[in-house]
Amino acid sequence: MSEHITIRPARLDERDIVSELWDHAAQWLDLRGIDQWQYPARHKAIAGNIAAGDECWMVEEDGHVVGTITVDRYADPEFWRPEDEPDTALYAHRMVVVREAAGRELGSSLLDWASRRAASVGKQWLRLDAWRSNPALCRYYADHGFQPVRTVELPHRRSGALYQRQAGVVLGRGPQVRESTQSGGLG
Repeated sequence: MSEHITIRPARLDERDIVSELWDHAAQWLDLRGIDQWQYPARHKAIAGNIAAGDECWMVEEDGHVVGTITVDRYADPEFWRPEDEPDTALYAHRMVVVREAAGRELGSSLLDWASRRAASVGKQWLRLDAWRSNPALCRYYADHGFQPVRTVELPHRRSGALYQRQAGVVLGRGPQVRESTQSGGLG
């Protein structure tokens, strides 16, 4: 285990790796009786985030993929209202850390990285929508500096616990994140 992780833009040929990370996380959740992500990975959305060049990111440690995160400008209109000023934020989606790397605050490091990224492109907030029937996940985000905004309950959606954290806030709990020189930039 190193003291740092590397984050780099995902390549188009890594769509299946991102999907596999999602599937493994979904299986782990299912074994614990949590209904989160109990549907197939959304290959088209993943491919679109990868094709953007600076939205879907691969996380590596010692040359091995240990996670992924997507950070983009997409404010789901079913959750984020015009009065939320959706353009003032970046949005984190599909954050997954492999089980073998769990418990080392890699997720915290990724959220710190995403928070710095949001600040670096002039955003006020880092936002996300969490699975509303997963109280442990909601506690996780609250414990990592996210404030609840509201919960949106739609019959066709299981997500909807909305959280935000001031852009630029860094908790510094996990390993350092080194961004690859292949950065695409959100500018």
